[in-house]
Amino acid sequence: MLPDIPWFVYAMLLAPVGLIVFAAIYKSFEVRAASDWPSVPGEVVISAPQVRKVKVIDGNREEGHYYEERNFANVTYQYVIAGQTYRNNRVTIGEDRGNFEVAETIARYPVGKPVTVYYNPNKRSEAVLERDLPKGLWGCIGWMVAIAVVLVFGSAIGFNKVTEFASTRAANAPLTVALGAFGAVMALVALAIQRHARQARHWPTVKGTIATSGLERFRSAPEDNRRGRIMFKAKISYTYSFNGMDYTGTVASISGEVSSTSDGAVQRWVKRYRDGQTVDVYVNPANPSESVLEPRARGIWVVWVIVAVLWAMAVFVATRP
Repeated sequence: MLPDIPWFVYAMLLAPVGLIVFAAIYKSFEVRAASDWPSVPGEVVISAPQVRKVKVIDGNREEGHYYEERNFANVTYQYVIAGQTYRNNRVTIGEDRGNFEVAETIARYPVGKPVTVYYNPNKRSEAVLERDLPKGLWGCIGWMVAIAVVLVFGSAIGFNKVTEFASTRAANAPLTVALGAFGAVMALVALAIQRHARQARHWPTVKGTIATSGLERFRSAPEDNRRGRIMFKAKISYTYSFNGMDYTGTVASISGEVSSTSDGAVQRWVKRYRDGQTVDVYVNPANPSESVLEPRARGIWVVWVIVAVLWAMAVFVATRP
């Protein structure tokens, strides 16, 4: 039996999955429309890595977003329709958010390769080389929806059952269970970060060059109808080559960069990297767009301290008369 939780809470928890399903449905309509597009022969004229700025949603900022540099495969091809030459660099009908299969796409479409170009007859400059969605997409989405539903409703039912069980053995059962659960979630996050750091330490290393090293200044999201605080974050980018391909990386530490209200605290971290400095870059061989300068979970002990505090509070609340 489901606990007495407002319906909109379930809706909020399932909203991210709903957005993914909506995006997949929207793309399927695009695929259906593109299936009727005519085709013409074309030729690849540019095939090389390219860095582009991508808009990333961030609810912790006043603007609600920021821009991040990511690696893309710039496959530009040209084609002729009714004597007029067109150029395009869209490979697939799917959404390319960067840092994914860059080397593979470039290898698949080298310069000079003849290609079949599918173009929009109503807008001839709009074209693609691959107009099918990835195989197994709907199967993956189906599993994702099923898992999300089980996790959301299963967690709600489980929390309710555990609370009922704990109420017979501990005082303040709901708070005790909540503190214990939050601690468990944070412990899982810390373990995941440490596992990723262990894997990254075994990645091959290449020499890279610091391209930019400085501070990013932004305002946090409004709080209590007041403007957010001024925040600072390290902004470090570097270039490197792997298997003959050039990439740009922005991840200095495997544990991520923490924002701070103190520019001095961030500046001490930034000073470790100077523009033009040669550095060792750890590169994920399975996806060379993924890289890091320091493959260790810096400051992860803070997370474990929070976990210990949460669990200690759970024990204190449970034993309090």
